[in-house]
Parts: sequence; C-alpha cells; structure tokens
Amino acid sequence: MNPILAMLKENNISDEQIRELFQTLTQNPLAAMATIGQLGLPQEQLQMLMGQVMQNPALIKEAVEELGLDFSKVEQAKEKLQNQGN
Repeated sequence: MNPILAMLKENNISDEQIRELFQTLTQNPLAAMATIGQLGLPQEQLQMLMGQVMQNPALIKEAVEELGLDFSKVEQAKEKLQNQGN
C-alpha cells in the first residue's frame, strides 16, 4: 500500500475522507492542503508526510491511481496553479 494512504489509515481517516481528499487534490491542490490540516493528524506525522511527498512526488500519483482517480486532473490543476503565478 502507498505510504501516504497507509499513514492516513493508521490515523483512522476513513476511506471516504481519503477519497475526498485526493478528489480535492485533483481539482484544487491549495484546498487539499487545508483539508489535510483539518484531518487532525499529529503534527510530527503531518511533517513526515509532507517530507515524503517533497522527496518523492510520485507517491501522490501512486496514491491517486491506487484510489482509481484520474491523475491527469492533478497535472491540470498543477499547471493552472503555475500559470496563476505568472
């Protein structure tokens, strides 16, 4: 299992909440960050999770695919964010 998904499940985050989180991520990455903050994860685990994602961004793609979501939407959202900054 993907380490992101495993950590969320270890913290009693329901499958439905996980799916919603990654659905939000595919549509609006900034909103997903706020959603992660609302899950009530211990700060040290949240930092560890962010560290893993920064070191290995492919983990997000793996988690999205494991949940059966469309990763191309993550790429589109990322592009949209980058274009807003320019």
